[in-house]
Amino acid sequence: MEEANGHPDKKSIIIVAMTANMLLNFSGPADVFINADRYLESCDILDGYDVKVVAPTSDKKLDTAARMSINCELCVADIQNPIDTLIIAGNDSREASQPGLTEFYVWLATRNEHNTRRIASICGGAFVLAKAGILNGRKATTHWQSSERLSKTYPNIEVNANPFFTRDGHVYTSAGVSSGIDLALALVEQDYNKDIAVSVARKLVFYLSRPGFQSQFGSLLPVYEREHIGQRTQNWIAGHLNEKMDVNQIAEQMNMSTRNFTRVFHRETGMPPAKFVEKLRVEAARKCLEDSDMPLERIAESCGLGGLVSMRRIFLRHLNTTPSDYRRAFRTSLRDFGIESLIAP
Repeated sequence: MEEANGHPDKKSIIIVAMTANMLLNFSGPADVFINADRYLESCDILDGYDVKVVAPTSDKKLDTAARMSINCELCVADIQNPIDTLIIAGNDSREASQPGLTEFYVWLATRNEHNTRRIASICGGAFVLAKAGILNGRKATTHWQSSERLSKTYPNIEVNANPFFTRDGHVYTSAGVSSGIDLALALVEQDYNKDIAVSVARKLVFYLSRPGFQSQFGSLLPVYEREHIGQRTQNWIAGHLNEKMDVNQIAEQMNMSTRNFTRVFHRETGMPPAKFVEKLRVEAARKCLEDSDMPLERIAESCGLGGLVSMRRIFLRHLNTTPSDYRRAFRTSLRDFGIESLIAP
């Protein structure tokens, strides 16, 4: 059995690649710690990081969506020594995979504050920590698409979908995919100092502290089936965003009384009609910001968000960012290459 720490003077970083469907879940944090170790060695600091990406199962094999196989040198059963930082990257939630993960969960149950200084998860890895009981009573973050499911499945976890990562004691959880890089850089800064973390971030052409919040990446409304009251309501409202509207008008379009419409709509969508309309207006404004150079004033007017001040306040409430900052972050990149013909009007 190979030792978990081949370099006893260095901090052992064990990254468990639960699934290879998103390579960045484990390759991103691995690159951060590997480059941090190289930079530390160049500064004659020899107690850096010993990084190992390991498989959760004994076959040590990871199948990827890119039609290539990754063979790890180690699986978790080979790791028996104390660990500095254990990172659970992603989550293989397929039913067929669960029986093969029994030994992994037995191993994970042995990991605690006495033999593992920090335990972390990337993206869906939060579900793995939750299943193991490690997140019981703790604050946690996961991918914005999975936050509601994590909260409903494990109600004793305080789920926050906004930040790129969350710390609760010795347990760290990060949001979706690339946010594992954000978390890894923060851990490097915690271990050493800001200057070293900045140097690694520059090497990777990445922010040390990324602006904004994860919420700005997610859709404010789910996708409804065609006959769902949310979808039927959305279809009508989409053509009247620049108009003032109240619940009476919407109920009339749905051929329902105001009282019955409000009751049914809230039951089926989980929100009152007014909040739904506001989210639709924000989604329409996001699309304009991403795809056009339309002035902010016109966007606010055409989407029914009032003026600039009102639109800014609503964006901050729903997306934790301003319209101007959102446009800078998400406007189409094709314009920078002069590829106008591929941009839908």
